[in-house]
Amino acid sequence: MLDETTTPLAPREDIAPAPADSAAPSPSPGASVWLTRLLVVGLVLAAVNLRPAITSLGALLEDVRDGLHMSGSVAGVLTSVPALCFAVFGVTAPRLARRFGPGAVVCAGMVAITAGLLIRPFTNGTAAFLAASALALMGIAVSNVLMPVIVKRYFPDRVGTMTGLYSMSLSAGTAVAAAATVPMTGALGGSWRLGLGLWAVVAAVAVLPWAALLVRDRRGAASTTGGERRRTSAPAPTLRIARSRTAWALGTFFGLQATGAYITMGWMPQIFRDAGVSAGTAGLLLAVTMVMGVPLAFVIPRLATRMKNQGPIVIALGACGLTGYAGLFLAPAAGAWVWALLLGISNCAFPLALTMIGMRARTGPGVVRLSAFAQSTGYLISIPGPLLVGVLYQHSGGWELPITLMAGLMVPQIVLGVVAGRDRTIEDEC
Repeated sequence: MLDETTTPLAPREDIAPAPADSAAPSPSPGASVWLTRLLVVGLVLAAVNLRPAITSLGALLEDVRDGLHMSGSVAGVLTSVPALCFAVFGVTAPRLARRFGPGAVVCAGMVAITAGLLIRPFTNGTAAFLAASALALMGIAVSNVLMPVIVKRYFPDRVGTMTGLYSMSLSAGTAVAAAATVPMTGALGGSWRLGLGLWAVVAAVAVLPWAALLVRDRRGAASTTGGERRRTSAPAPTLRIARSRTAWALGTFFGLQATGAYITMGWMPQIFRDAGVSAGTAGLLLAVTMVMGVPLAFVIPRLATRMKNQGPIVIALGACGLTGYAGLFLAPAAGAWVWALLLGISNCAFPLALTMIGMRARTGPGVVRLSAFAQSTGYLISIPGPLLVGVLYQHSGGWELPITLMAGLMVPQIVLGVVAGRDRTIEDEC
């Protein structure tokens, strides 16, 4: 997958220039290969851990509610917390990355995920459970933002390949946590606490490669010029990213695709069940939708980086979504498998958005700012969507209005995705 002899291990000059007087010696070819492999492993393990905190809880939410005597309204708030945390904590990632470096922040994020997942199953109250969940989500939020930055920094010539790899790993982690949490809980004696806590072990494994990279970087910094600290050059001018039309288009596109994904994951089984599909089959249909993201999350970023304009991909994914919603409206049970497949393809706008974040900025600081802006803006936009669908369903007594809303949101998603996919950078616009 990666050519060991040509993989870049340090930022290119146009990505994240380091001061000449503080540059560490170039690693030997053998060290370069070792570092490349460690970075790849770190990216994959980090991506695998960016969603199990959410999907494992969803699988056991009823047991958690009973165990903590949690009200239905609090449980409803709990399902909206991830998007809110992603928006709020994701904004802090650029400042943390400037202060400590993106690798160190991702390492701290993995530690926070591990600690949150380890603590929350063994809390005895709702407030403590929410606080521990927020700790894990804080680690996920900063890591979400910095994954494109790590890719752009260390793999500037393989943005598509590496974005595809970690997007595929993220999709796989999401699907496995959703599917395996309940069976694993049963194998552990039926304790939801053990079933949730087991994911802390997976997160702890992800800490190891990032800790090794952090130690290596610190040693390299200490060895330069006898361990003396060098003065760095003046910081780059701050980008006024809110002036960039591309940034706003990408942030809104990110938010609309996230809205569609959350609505699909939260409500699609119920749509099929109300159409006469059995509960077991409805669950399988959702699994098909989610699994589609695994192979396509690898293919789409590679394809996107070979195109100057990603608009055609946006239109193709949007057309699949519109067709899927039309099928749900007209014949939800008759073509259920086809609609699930098409909506799974449409949901692959997520890895495309991540890829465009890396392509719409020329510099390392630009990618950090754009990633934080697009994801924080996007997750804020996505919060009301699933709640609004629930309100429409409850008051209309059917799925015609909610499905019309879903299809209607797909139209601006396509338009804004085409705008975000144009061949330009935020540095030019700011």
